[in-house]
Amino acid sequence: MLKRVIPFAHELIQKATKPGEIVVDATCGNGHDTIVLCKATGPNGKVYAFDVQKAAIENTQALLDANNITHAELIHDSHHHVDRYLKEEQDLLAGAIFNLGYLPGSNKSVITKPEYTLEAINKMLALLKVGGVIVCVVYYGHPGGQEEKDALINKLGQLNQKKYQVLQYGFINQRNHPPFIIAIEKKNDKLL
Repeated sequence: MLKRVIPFAHELIQKATKPGEIVVDATCGNGHDTIVLCKATGPNGKVYAFDVQKAAIENTQALLDANNITHAELIHDSHHHVDRYLKEEQDLLAGAIFNLGYLPGSNKSVITKPEYTLEAINKMLALLKVGGVIVCVVYYGHPGGQEEKDALINKLGQLNQKKYQVLQYGFINQRNHPPFIIAIEKKNDKLL
């Protein structure tokens, strides 16, 4: 009955996204989340997929090609520069997903950084539609991971509860730093 972290992260972003909408894969990695987002938006939607590593962009492009998907824009840049690419999307962003940590099978010293992740989230919150969701899958069992985890929990836990709902979801009886989710949903504060 209880969903594992990745399937639950995908469910959250899929429920917030309608065909034709705009979403962001903030850390495209090997492309699996990008594929999920492309299916959620359909061919008339747009997926912006970011990564700082060229290998991640190449892996994602190969997966997109294998699935005949053409409506994703791969961006070899940090997600904290999202505003350079989504300038006109205010109140149109349906959601975003982050897989924080490092690219599986690659250099473990290249990791997401809390200051860049938080900057990206703040910029995306300004673009997010009412009912939109930002989902962070937090891996923290590597050097630097605990600092990112703590920074996210501290900052996102302070978001205005009249504007946002912030969820933490994870399994507390698993060993070895199990990943967990932090999800942010933008509420319609005009109804309050």
